[in-house]
Amino acid sequence: MNKKEIIAKRAAEELKPYSIINLGIGIPTLVANYLDKDKYYLHTENGMLGVTSVKEDDIDPLLVNAGKLPVGEAVGASYFHSADSFAMIRGGHVDVAILGALQVDSDGLVANYAIPGKDIIGVGGAMDLLVGAKQIIVTTNHVSKDGSPKLIDKCTYPITSTRKVDVIITDMAVFKWKEGGFELTELVGDTSLKEVEENTTLSYRISKRLLQKESS
Repeated sequence: MNKKEIIAKRAAEELKPYSIINLGIGIPTLVANYLDKDKYYLHTENGMLGVTSVKEDDIDPLLVNAGKLPVGEAVGASYFHSADSFAMIRGGHVDVAILGALQVDSDGLVANYAIPGKDIIGVGGAMDLLVGAKQIIVTTNHVSKDGSPKLIDKCTYPITSTRKVDVIITDMAVFKWKEGGFELTELVGDTSLKEVEENTTLSYRISKRLLQKESS
């Protein structure tokens, strides 16, 4: 299993059955592979509730998610105008949004749509999801392609929202926002505490449970 799949599988474990979930572009879309389609309701901001994966032979070119990727429809799926879809998001009717990130900082802020000096990806629905979803889970590689940390003290890219994220899941670790700061709650695979420290400039504390586990 590659790093992206490991992250996606771990993110799926955070979800409660019968939740309404919006999956962002990239790693978040892989989360659907680890969900029972009868127990989770996937939402896309371009106007569909009941998104599923689709086999290549069954692809409908007119049926896509917000990232323009082909999708399938679950039994009972519903369609609606994108304005109604955003009203669902802004009205607090989406339980969880799983988003990718370029950076996350010590204040819990996320930058995930633009890199200064490069073509703007576009904020899409991320800003609305960060404001309206009840829970925000960020899934991302721990470091960028050049090896620099993506979990940093202060975002240097434009932030997407002033909303703090609730959970960060990387290929190295899991962090949760608790009592005004991030807590490292879990190491992924054979990652060590030292490796996390060397690749993270975001401020965090280590959970007592994890310290006890590592010292035993």
